[in-house]
Amino acid sequence: MILPIALTIAATCFGLALLLNLWSLFRADNPGDKILALDTMVVNIIALIVIYGIAFGTGVFFEAAMLFAMMGFVSTVAFCRYILRGNIIE
Repeated sequence: MILPIALTIAATCFGLALLLNLWSLFRADNPGDKILALDTMVVNIIALIVIYGIAFGTGVFFEAAMLFAMMGFVSTVAFCRYILRGNIIE
């Protein structure tokens, strides 16, 4: 009985955090702050996917969250390498 209420509150909090990260992304001046905002948005989206997986009781959402986490990590590393070195692949 209390689980749906807790999941709704958690989804609302992570959704609000996602909107605040979007605002931070548009407000950021240097590329490092933009990469940090994007990486934090990825973490919030992964949390929302996991919350929906718990709410619906299926394992598909957890697999999607894992794939999204891997893609988020690789894209963050690629952005950082591009900023530091000017290219991604040497």
